Amino acid sequence: MSFGVPLLLVSLAFVPALLAVYGWQLRRRRSQVVRFSNVAVLRAAGAGTGSWRRHVPIALVLGALALLGLAAARPTVRAQVPTSSSTIILALDVSGSMCATDVAPNRLSAAQAAVRTFVEGQDDETKVGLVVFSGFAQLAVAPTADRDELLAALDAVSTGRGTTIGAAILRSIDAIAELDPNVAPADVVDEPTGDGPAASDPSPTPTPSPSSTGGGAAGGPGGARADVAPEIVVLLTDGANTRGVTPGEAAEQAAARGVRVYPIGFGTANPTQLACTPDQYGGVVPRGRDLGGFGGFGGFGGVGGGSSGGRNFLVVDEVALKQVAQTTGGEYFAATDADGLRQVLADLPKHVTVSEQDVDLSAAAGVLAAVLLLAGMVVSLRRATS
Repeated sequence: MSFGVPLLLVSLAFVPALLAVYGWQLRRRRSQVVRFSNVAVLRAAGAGTGSWRRHVPIALVLGALALLGLAAARPTVRAQVPTSSSTIILALDVSGSMCATDVAPNRLSAAQAAVRTFVEGQDDETKVGLVVFSGFAQLAVAPTADRDELLAALDAVSTGRGTTIGAAILRSIDAIAELDPNVAPADVVDEPTGDGPAASDPSPTPTPSPSSTGGGAAGGPGGARADVAPEIVVLLTDGANTRGVTPGEAAEQAAARGVRVYPIGFGTANPTQLACTPDQYGGVVPRGRDLGGFGGFGGFGGVGGGSSGGRNFLVVDEVALKQVAQTTGGEYFAATDADGLRQVLADLPKHVTVSEQDVDLSAAAGVLAAVLLLAGMVVSLRRATS
């Protein structure tokens, strides 16, 4: 337990002081008792005066005073409490690798179907936003309770070149900041345009600083935050970051604002062929690519990622995603097929409805003090009228 105003704990000293005064008064009263020669009469006159019940009113008053002093010091405890995830940002990977057919009919179609079921299962009070990312990240639908608008945007997504996981997290933060004044927008980060391993990115990325209005401060990977935003980010990707800000850097910004990110790694470790519908290609079939004959990965690096520097960008970078989850206080999930993805999304509310927060006990202590004072008054009145 910690206290917001620990100096006010000195007020608790009044409790033992008043208890000492009460004891002194009892002793003084005994010393002034009139002596009777008839012991029977004395016993009858003082019947019940030695009972412990006569001390109940003062005990209740002293307990109430102690609770009021405690409440004044603003006590808080760190506890697991339920949170209402009133807003969920779905960040969906639409890079070309989502055309891989290791998940039938392809990763993108399976993801769209699973996300559709997830969205339709939310209650009317939950707002859902959609961020889509490939070579860049954009907010396709601002958080809304309009399911038709959201599902229409989900059905209309098309693939692009590159995978910007870090940028998707930053765009999600911005979407949350539009709704929650306690969450500051993401810091601006320069994002190179070339694909390739994020580690080889020569451009400096500024170290994110905790927001003055944000939910808390990041304590590094797994670090404690002063508060947790009720909004969450669910990030679904099948590959690795190929450009721009790294997922780890973006996660630090999310953690500084109390925003939890729940990454979902989708797809197998052995992707087979690539095939998307004309709509999923955005109406433009990649050159040398037949929609019926899938071919290999070699010429598809520009659309789906390919491999570079020893990293196969068609396979989930679990190390990076687990780090994102640990840094932000979320949890990482893996789904290798369509059924697994639907199950992960179905179980997600069980994991996000509880979070660790600082709970202020001042109000509870004040209410309990009022109850004790009322009880003390009732007991005193009953003794006076009995």
